[in-house]
Amino acid sequence: MVPWLTIVGIGEDGFFGLGRAARRALLEAAAVIGGDRHLAMLPARIGARRIAWPKPFDIAPIEAYRGTPVCVLASGDPMWFGVGATLARTVPPGEMRVISAPSSLSLAAARLGWPVQDVSAITLVGRPLATLNASLREGARLLILSRDGSSPAHVAALLNERGFGDTSMSVFENLGGPGERRIDAQADAWREQVVSALNIVALDCRTRHGVALPLTVGLPDSAFANDGQLTKRDVRAVTLARLAPSPGALLWDVGAGCGSIGIEWMRAHPACRAIAIESNAGRQALIAQNRDALGVPGLQLIAGHAPEALAGLPAPDAVFIGGGVTVPGVLDACWSNLRAGGRLVANAVTLQGEAALVEWRNRHGGTLTRVAVSEAQPLGGFDAWRPALPITLLDIAKPAAVDRQPPSDPR
Repeated sequence: MVPWLTIVGIGEDGFFGLGRAARRALLEAAAVIGGDRHLAMLPARIGARRIAWPKPFDIAPIEAYRGTPVCVLASGDPMWFGVGATLARTVPPGEMRVISAPSSLSLAAARLGWPVQDVSAITLVGRPLATLNASLREGARLLILSRDGSSPAHVAALLNERGFGDTSMSVFENLGGPGERRIDAQADAWREQVVSALNIVALDCRTRHGVALPLTVGLPDSAFANDGQLTKRDVRAVTLARLAPSPGALLWDVGAGCGSIGIEWMRAHPACRAIAIESNAGRQALIAQNRDALGVPGLQLIAGHAPEALAGLPAPDAVFIGGGVTVPGVLDACWSNLRAGGRLVANAVTLQGEAALVEWRNRHGGTLTRVAVSEAQPLGGFDAWRPALPITLLDIAKPAAVDRQPPSDPR
């Protein structure tokens, strides 16, 4: 099939910076769709109808021209946090071609002399500033797509708040165009409150503390604000290993406490998603605090009691039950909603909770594991082992359907 849709990446140098194929596609198009700024870059000899994206954003104008030559204008590389990725989910590959320009990431890395493969890319467009927290560590090099002209100042304030005031910041305005400008400063000396709306922020992270949270599961207990309802570090690491996070997968964290399991699930990969179900108002506030502080503000919080609060939620790829295994209907509701091939992990500390898990295993199968952890603590002038309460852990996989679908796309 001949592609009828062409997505053209255009830089700040406009139409005359495009290659021959991109220019020809624009000249032959019946319609050109893009933002006002991009459409203004086209010369008068482009005779196609010009259509600005509707607000709120909608791809309906493209569907109206299906089968006729249409061009979509996008900044730089349309497949990097761009409209190309959005359209690729609805337009078959054989009906679409993409002609890319250098992305702002590539241009910024070239200006800085940074190998692109060594850089982490983050977008703040449509995402909370707290997203940045997950990537802050000594020596990290980050390239950030700003949401507006005030983003660099907000990034600098966050860095200072998190102890990364020694970080070198470079802000690039209007990359690749005649109005390109670079601003360099250390985060604790940043003075520019507003810059051009079209900017990218580069960070070479440095912290006076010299300490950053590890990438592995099992964060220190001190990383979480909590009221004591916390799955402790060693048990949390075992639990997450059994849950087995994978990109795009959705977790239900039932009886979430301070949210530690759902938060670490989401930190395992940027595409991981989680819903925390918690009935206690104080703990709901702790979850909201922890998800921002640990860089996963996308964690969804549901206030309510299971199983009633589970009604209408999207089907999970994994379920963790940290509280409520003795509540009638909780295990059944979680199991019935779990996707085929998904995993259910439940922890119990009481005899009654353990009995519920044993009974469940007798009916459905699975693995029971007892986790007992002891720590050396002072006893007079010596040290002795102080055991924590043992945890009974149920781990069960739901039989996979023959035609099981992959985890739903989080975007």
